[in-house]
Amino acid sequence: MLNLQENSLILIVDDTITNLEIISNALTTAGFVVTTARNGEKALQQIQDTLPDLILLDVMMPGIDGFETCQKLKTNPLTQDIPVIFMTGISDIETKVKGLNLGAVDYITKPFQKEEVLARIKTHLQLRYLTKTLEQRVTERTAELSQALKDLQAYQIQIIQKEKMSALGQLVTGIAHEINNPVSCIHGNLDHTANYFNNLIKIIDLYQQNYPEPVPAIQAEIAETDLEYMRSDLPNLITSMKEGVQRIRNISTSLRNFSRPDKDRKVFCNIHNGIDSTIMILKHRLKPSKVRPEIEVMRNYGNLPSITCFSGQLNQVFMNILTNAIDALEESNIGRSYSEIEKHPNQIWITTSLSEDKHNAVIRIKDNGVGMSADIQQKIFEHLFTTKLFGRGTGLGLSIAHQIIVEKHKGKLDVYSVPGKGSEFMITIPIH
Repeated sequence: MLNLQENSLILIVDDTITNLEIISNALTTAGFVVTTARNGEKALQQIQDTLPDLILLDVMMPGIDGFETCQKLKTNPLTQDIPVIFMTGISDIETKVKGLNLGAVDYITKPFQKEEVLARIKTHLQLRYLTKTLEQRVTERTAELSQALKDLQAYQIQIIQKEKMSALGQLVTGIAHEINNPVSCIHGNLDHTANYFNNLIKIIDLYQQNYPEPVPAIQAEIAETDLEYMRSDLPNLITSMKEGVQRIRNISTSLRNFSRPDKDRKVFCNIHNGIDSTIMILKHRLKPSKVRPEIEVMRNYGNLPSITCFSGQLNQVFMNILTNAIDALEESNIGRSYSEIEKHPNQIWITTSLSEDKHNAVIRIKDNGVGMSADIQQKIFEHLFTTKLFGRGTGLGLSIAHQIIVEKHKGKLDVYSVPGKGSEFMITIPIH
């Protein structure tokens, strides 16, 4: 058994001086610290100043008896765990049961046997010590398990994020490579096509000048092909094809910028290029459809310098937040007609600026969708939390975004939302 005597304070409550002296001497000799009280009222007053480790409580006392004193001790959160041992000359079962029901841990019957008193006190002090130790160990173990769970979830998010970005990077790199070859071929040949067409037109003009009266067969073919319209329209077709090819090249560039693999160290990047690339990739979800007009994206970019960051991961944050904004807008359209949406269009605002101290870049992404309640806002960044229907959301998007901003970039990701009014996500990351 552990040595608990040195630091254990025993409160003896008894209205008989002789009993107090006998027990006090025995406990002091055994090495305990002892304090006494002559009645229940004084005992309760003393306990307010110093909490004992164990209380020896006489049952029969004037004023507040032992039972009432015990009841008051057990209803007080500060004293309810202190072991109480009743001292009594009454040995009937009913009295003992009453005391035990009130919360006492044991009974000592008068006249006292010194060895018995010490043995019972040491036993209950040991039990209290073990209980406290167990509670502390449970608390510590619970904290360790909780932290281990958080670490595991964070590690899972990192693995998912790395695998997702790696797979996406490989896919996009392959697609961009396959697109670039034929697109570059078309883009280069269109210039030659335009030159060839101009040369052919010059030859036709020379023929018309030198042979102003073509034979009937040539006249018929000119009329059939509508030569004049073809001469005016073909340059427009070539220009349109050039614009289309350039758009494909821009999309390919956006894909490569978005999925740019991150190295172990941060690199300088232009945040606005990352946002523009993300919007380009999401263009298909912003286009008008049969049920709604186009989702309007308003960009108000401030004068931001290039910042040091993990650009690929930062683009993933933009993707997750913008995707959620589009989902919220589409949810807000449920039950609304095309004309109603047209009067109050779906909109996303993207604003960038420097913080007041010029040390941070601030990116705000706001929508006028369904918004969120305060309760959901408290949980929005939790691992696997989602409000979307099964199969439409994993609960990882914003959790990953929060980890990228807070842990990877030592920044902040905040959300402000009002149900029915929309949501705004504010990203704050250090410039260097």
